[in-house]
Order: sequence, then structure tokens, then C-alpha cells
Amino acid sequence: MASKKSTDVIRVGVVGACGRMGATVCDAIVAADGLELVAVVDTEGAGRSIHGLTVAQELKALADAHAQVVVDFTVASAARVTLPWLALHGMHAVVGTTGFSEDDIASFRKAFSGSNCLIAANFAIGAVLMMKFAEQAAPFFETAEIIEFHHNDKSDAPSGTAAATAQRMAAASDTWATDPTKHEVIVGVRGGQGPAGIRVHSVRMVGMTASQEVILGTSGQTLVIRHDSNDRVSFMPGVVLACREVSGRAGLTMGIDSLL
Repeated sequence: MASKKSTDVIRVGVVGACGRMGATVCDAIVAADGLELVAVVDTEGAGRSIHGLTVAQELKALADAHAQVVVDFTVASAARVTLPWLALHGMHAVVGTTGFSEDDIASFRKAFSGSNCLIAANFAIGAVLMMKFAEQAAPFFETAEIIEFHHNDKSDAPSGTAAATAQRMAAASDTWATDPTKHEVIVGVRGGQGPAGIRVHSVRMVGMTASQEVILGTSGQTLVIRHDSNDRVSFMPGVVLACREVSGRAGLTMGIDSLL
């Protein structure tokens, strides 16, 4: 995921800087060539110090620091406020927050006319490839289910990666078999029903970071595609790449596929 180095340093701000992912993003920005961490914002961690910067509570700190790119790993309700603000102030956004509706995406697409926004369900190269492989395999199988595993602090389900995977698989094939289940002894045991009837199961577990299995089946065979992120650093090369490239991607970009 290498990117050409620029002689110009990109000034980066981070929203949600005190969360586990936000803190890892701050570390990655500081370590990356051509990027400079200039502002950190978190409503719950105001006053703390991260890499010599005082955590601010207000988004105004991003403008005061002349941030050019802002990374947001928060929650959908917060990002719905942050992203229009960034667009209004001409800042590019790199977003790992999930849980947006189609209306949210439409509003972001409209808002980012003077600056750009990249939203990705997953920034790990292995996860991007997993989604691509599942999409390519879909037309050759008639049944499929997705199991996603995350740490017990994740508040939304399913994950954005699982939702995006199901959407891409459903769009790749229209010949899925119907679910034969007639009665659930335990309600919900078959998981949530996604697009094209693809079942999605969400596991929340102490000790996990992020993993996903896509299981596809047809007569006499199954194919399992699995990706594991064992540490949050697995997402950082993608985040750094997005920070470097977002200024050249007009409007709204979904996913990092086109950057690779």
C-alpha cells in the first residue's frame, strides 16, 4: 500500500482521538512520512495530551490548527455532525465510522463539493481483498452466510464490513437459494437477513479485535474466506494512504479499493 512521498507535509487532525482506534491513528500519523498531526479532538478526553497536543472538545480546534485532512473514527451520530462541518470549512475527511444510512451517504455526497471525503468500512488490505474475493465467488455458489467477530466495545451490529460484503455479494448474483428454516427454537438463531437473504451473524467477544468469515456453499463443497485483524495497527497503512490520497479524489469515495 505504498504511496509516493510528497515534499508537502499534510496537516492532519483526528476526531475521536482518545478512543482505542483514534489513539492508534494518532500514532500512525506521527510515524508517517509527509503527515503532521496538528489537532486532536474528543468530547470525552478534553484536556488530555496526545503527542504533545492538548485534546480539544470543539471542532473549532481543527480550523485553528489549519488541518487539511481530518480522520474520524467515532460513531455515526457524532460523525453526522462532524462531516458536514468539515465540508463547510473546506477540510478533507477520512472516515472509518460505520452505521451510516443511505440518506446519510447522500447528504455527505452533496455536502462535499469543495473538499473531499473517503468513507471505508475497513482500511485493512486483507479485509478489502476478502470482500473482493467474496464478490467474485458469489456467482458460483447458491448459499452464503457471513460471520463477523468484534471486540465487546463495538456498539453497532453488524459491522460495516459485513454489511458491505453482503451488499457486494448480493449485487454479484441473483440466484441465491431460499432459507429452508421453518422454525427457530431460539428466536434470532439464524442471524440477521441481509440483502438477497444472505444471513449475517455478529459475535461480540472479550479479547477479539476484528475478524470475518464468508462461507459459501453449493453441491458437494464449501468455500470459506476469512480475514483476521489481530491488532488495530492492521488498519493504519490504509488510513495513512487515504490521508495522502483523499485530496485527489473528488467528492465522496466509498472504500479504499480504488486507492490500491
